[in-house]
Amino acid sequence: MSDLSVHINHNGFREYDARWLYPEEINLAGVKNLGQGLGSQVVSKTKKQNPRIIIGYDYRSYSEKIKNALAEGLISAGCNVEDLGLSLSPMVYFAQFELKADGVAMITASHNENGWTGVKMGIEKGLTHAPEEMNELKQIVLNKKFIKGRGNIKQIKNFIDVYKQNLISKNKIRKKIKAVVACGNGTAGIFAPDILKGIGCDIIEMDCNLDFTFPKYNPNPEDLKMLNAISKTVKKNNADIGFGFDGDGDRVGVIDNNGEEIFSDKIGLLIARNLAPQYPNSKFVIDVKSTGLFTHDEILKTNNCQTILWKTGHSHIKRKVNKEKALAGFEKSGHFFFNQPLGFGYDDGINSAIQVCHLLNNQNKKMSEIISELPKTFQSPTMAPYCKDEEKYDLVNDLVNRFKKFKKDKILIDDEEIKDILTVNGVRFSLRDGSWGLIRASSNKPSLVVVTESPTSEKRKKAIFDFIDKILQETGKIGAYDQKI
Repeated sequence: MSDLSVHINHNGFREYDARWLYPEEINLAGVKNLGQGLGSQVVSKTKKQNPRIIIGYDYRSYSEKIKNALAEGLISAGCNVEDLGLSLSPMVYFAQFELKADGVAMITASHNENGWTGVKMGIEKGLTHAPEEMNELKQIVLNKKFIKGRGNIKQIKNFIDVYKQNLISKNKIRKKIKAVVACGNGTAGIFAPDILKGIGCDIIEMDCNLDFTFPKYNPNPEDLKMLNAISKTVKKNNADIGFGFDGDGDRVGVIDNNGEEIFSDKIGLLIARNLAPQYPNSKFVIDVKSTGLFTHDEILKTNNCQTILWKTGHSHIKRKVNKEKALAGFEKSGHFFFNQPLGFGYDDGINSAIQVCHLLNNQNKKMSEIISELPKTFQSPTMAPYCKDEEKYDLVNDLVNRFKKFKKDKILIDDEEIKDILTVNGVRFSLRDGSWGLIRASSNKPSLVVVTESPTSEKRKKAIFDFIDKILQETGKIGAYDQKI
């Protein structure tokens, strides 16, 4: 591959994941350069001539091709590549611990539509690239500051079984839980059913056969189409719970026994409440899209547990969980992070589903009864209006300043003043009754992210969204929403 053929769009180096449309925004020569850049970064960080890199890929039609090009680049920088083959992201993360390797690269665009590709990568065990590492990698790749070396590649056989057994062996449950396991024809289909059956669940498989065309919908547990399909299957089979996994298996969505979706932030709160008495004085990290119920929860307070609100994004939460030595972290998108003794700190959708099974195993109640013990709030789904990558961060900075001014000027939203503003990631403004709205820039797509919640009423939740939407429309910089209320 000559340098003349290299094509790589610089916008693909996002906050913590690398994502491109293939082949429009990156070609195989560009992927090889990416591998050489990552290899150079790992060599210089580890100070090893031949660091060992674990590599895996999801089931998209072109992922193996991308993996081969990336491996070629890694090898040319001196890395010894250990290829797991078809993988989930958490399996690759686990392999770094199990095989004591120096870095990871997982070829996946997660839940993005077909046509997207990307790489989740990391050097320090259990962590993936944060903005600093991603920016450093971007400079190495675009300026071709490559280290030259000679590495090799070897296949790691049967690691899928090692990963499955690791989760099964320490998570057996007594209660026979009937669970719908939905994988949207993504890669989790060859993992989740076996593992959940292995811990003792009675499972009903739904779209677990691998099909890279994703004939029904993208495997995305935030997608209402997927959640509605799981709901129907739960009701039809009188199941105790429904689990929906994303394309690379690091996220899960949950449907209760009545077929009702439980947003993942509330699942996180239920898990935290279940863990708090066993692990008092623990810390839990949640993202800015998450329910306000954590901060007022009586069980967490009684057990002296602390909740920390942090930036949305699996890399951000992973690092915060690691830094704070938190017991767990929860993201509204369905990424859950369990630290020792429950996990290695990274996000694993199947381990998250297992923790929900433990919750059901520990209580003689149905999931709908457990969720009904939480105070009721009215939550919007995560809504994403289109906004150009080049414009989204500046636009959000402007909005932060506008909302600060709204607070200062005592502007009313549904007859309520803004009480607090959190700007750790975009702007999250809270009203006096605990209702709130969030606007932030998406980390992996050309869009903004909008979420609203009210403990008071459906009407107030909608009024907050209408206020946000009016402000956004006035900017002239947003396009259509993926979904809206």
